[in-house]
Amino acid sequence: MGSKLKAKQDSKKITPEAHLRSFIGRFDSKTQKLIRAVRAALRKRFPTANELVYDYSNSVVIGYSPTEGGIDSTVAIAGRADGVSLYFNEGKQLPDPKGLLLGSGRQTRFIPLEAASRLAHPDVKALIAAAVELAKVPMPSTGKGALIIRSGGAKKKARPKSKK
Repeated sequence: MGSKLKAKQDSKKITPEAHLRSFIGRFDSKTQKLIRAVRAALRKRFPTANELVYDYSNSVVIGYSPTEGGIDSTVAIAGRADGVSLYFNEGKQLPDPKGLLLGSGRQTRFIPLEAASRLAHPDVKALIAAAVELAKVPMPSTGKGALIIRSGGAKKKARPKSKK
């Protein structure tokens, strides 16, 4: 009898992937599709990185880090009701001759993404490569990164759907 109860409890555990799907599912279908496409492209670019997921009341952020610390993330996806952006943790130090990077924070800069294909643009690829070079902790050369949910256990306010 005890093993049946344990099996029932185990079936209720939510996987990190299911958590992430639920976070992304709060956005409109266009934003969901874009977040998934950008995530797939970055996972391909950084297969050994840990994906660190942070769920906030108005956004979901997925950082690509060589460690389990968000501060070590080289890049991150931020999905909000108004769109998706690619963030660079050391953005202020990146060479940006084309002026693509936006933001005025102490450290990070971002690029709005209207399509995942923008990641393949030579200027964006150069920024990603420069971010990899500037990283304080290099990505592991082998292995597969984990999906780690860093926040999101508490009940969150519903996000407004974008009106696009």
